[in-house]
Amino acid sequence: MNKNDAPEMMDVGAENVDKTGFFCFMSKKKSEGYQRTLAWLKDRFAEGMRIKMLALPERGFIEYIPGEHAWRAVHADGYLFIHCLWVVGKSKGKGFSAALLDACVADAKRLKLKGVAMVTSEKVWMSGRRVLDKHGFECVDTAPPAFSLMVKKLGKHSSPSFAGEWDDKAKSFGKGLTVIRSDQCPYIVDAANTAVAAAAKAGISSQIIELNSRDDVMRLSPSPYGVFGLVLDGRLLSYHYLLEKDLLPILVPAPRDKARTSGKDG
Repeated sequence: MNKNDAPEMMDVGAENVDKTGFFCFMSKKKSEGYQRTLAWLKDRFAEGMRIKMLALPERGFIEYIPGEHAWRAVHADGYLFIHCLWVVGKSKGKGFSAALLDACVADAKRLKLKGVAMVTSEKVWMSGRRVLDKHGFECVDTAPPAFSLMVKKLGKHSSPSFAGEWDDKAKSFGKGLTVIRSDQCPYIVDAANTAVAAAAKAGISSQIIELNSRDDVMRLSPSPYGVFGLVLDGRLLSYHYLLEKDLLPILVPAPRDKARTSGKDG
């Protein structure tokens, strides 16, 4: 994409989200996941959330909100905070991620904020940090297993930071499988249902902890991702969607592991 040819973008807000959708699950608007996220977004628009979607036929969007309202386990007051940056399919490699970031940074400048921040992961289900590195962001904090807190400052300001105490938060949930969930992402409904079904097949007790506010995210989330997590016996198992075929081998020990657990090492 030529720097002088900015892509056409659509602003999505409370006044038009019912008509435009919000990018994810657009073909499943009647699903529980879509409807729950739609209701969640309508509450967030009142807090300053913005969504910008690339105009069709291009496919991509960015979702951001003032840091004091961010649904990630971060301290980022005074910054705009990006929840999601996603460009897919044939739209990849055309500079659209950079253009969406430019739009967010321009908003931060207009609002006279400290800058823009985002959590990335080199694992799955989140953007990696490569495009942010290229766009002048710097890493100001890290957390296991592969999280980075990336920031582009607009002046000399203190840096955002992760909430921390991940292990203590995970241990607080005790034995069994705990599913920590919110409505920020429409995929979370299926992810939570899959985890609970897998636990039932494995004969393991499970519970679902609903995150209904940013305060819940900050107090309870055992990872920077904040809005979803699987905790097994007080240990973070995953912050992303796991299929049943991937979960069951973790939840049900192999025969040799069972023998060791019972003291009958064969």
